[in-house]
Amino acid sequence: MRLTLWKKALPAALLLITQSLMAQTPDQVEMADRLRADGKIWVVVLVIAVVFVGIVTYLVRLDRQIGKLEKDVKLKKTADIRS
Repeated sequence: MRLTLWKKALPAALLLITQSLMAQTPDQVEMADRLRADGKIWVVVLVIAVVFVGIVTYLVRLDRQIGKLEKDVKLKKTADIRS
């Protein structure tokens, strides 16, 4: 019991310690301010949107193809049973 408690508590403690190390102060966001001031933030937003739309399109097409294959396998299985 005690050993499992250490196995769970140690990673949790390490995660909590590193969480405070990753926090940013407001002074360190110069890049976003600079991009916003130059109007280039919209390029970043556009690139992220295009990548997201591409991934969603790929997943939808993949789902359709898998659905078609599942239907073919099901039809073949029923045809084999009837034969």
